[in-house]
Amino acid sequence: MKILAFDIGGTAIKYSICEDDKLLNVNEIPTNAMMGAQHVMDTLKGLTNTLSKDTSFDAIGISTAGQVNAETGSIIYANTNLPGYTGTQIRTELEELFHVPVSVENDVNAAALGEAIYGAGQGHSDFLCLTYGTGVGGAIIRDREIYHGSSFSAGEFGAMVTHGTAKILGNDFFDGCYERYASTTALVNAAAAYDPSITSGKQVFEKLEDEQIQGILDCWITEIVLGLTTLIHIFNPSCIILGGGIMVQPCILQKIKEKMPQSIMPSFGHVEIKTAALGNAAGLLGANYLAKQHINR
Repeated sequence: MKILAFDIGGTAIKYSICEDDKLLNVNEIPTNAMMGAQHVMDTLKGLTNTLSKDTSFDAIGISTAGQVNAETGSIIYANTNLPGYTGTQIRTELEELFHVPVSVENDVNAAALGEAIYGAGQGHSDFLCLTYGTGVGGAIIRDREIYHGSSFSAGEFGAMVTHGTAKILGNDFFDGCYERYASTTALVNAAAAYDPSITSGKQVFEKLEDEQIQGILDCWITEIVLGLTTLIHIFNPSCIILGGGIMVQPCILQKIKEKMPQSIMPSFGHVEIKTAALGNAAGLLGANYLAKQHINR
């Protein structure tokens, strides 16, 4: 069985043919999201046309930024990183054009499912997944399936309030919320306020000999732990998987594990916290799995 898998982000569209759960080739092109939703759809259609000339495929699986109605394969809501994307009928457009089943899922949900089936979540039927990047994304896996909530929007952990006063006094929706303090953006902004030459998470770790940078990193990890503490006490998960490019730094997981026992009740101490295993392939593999499930319905 061959699946054509896409992972649509604000910066790049990754794509691959997946055969028997193996990604044969992974390529990417710029999303050029500022050109609008129609440009994104035209890019998808063009890539699919090109790939279909060389090989046939049984279904299309799509992991995409934005809130997704997984039943209709449409975009419920997307922010300004993908202008005009809200309301896009991805499944309908692609199925009408290519006459194969199409599944569409939110990118963090797809990545979490990829980890559940092929990666760090194997062996856990239920777990939480968080990704740390520009913001903080989240997903809930129950019985090795995505828990969507009542309107396909469950797992918006970045909107969890961790600083109440900042929320009350703020003007923006995300004031006082988890992603304002625990995202990679938050770490870089705090480090840049001290050293303006820092513009990326990687540069933070290149300057860890500086005690001030060490302190900034420690405060940021404490913010991560604050949010995880709340989630652990609400969901009582056996496992939490942490993703995002910043999490390749092993000291982050080590420090989280050091701080966590001081924050949670002893009866929750069994929770296993680990980093994602599949990297940038997680969304594609999750899209592949969902497309296979769609075929087998």
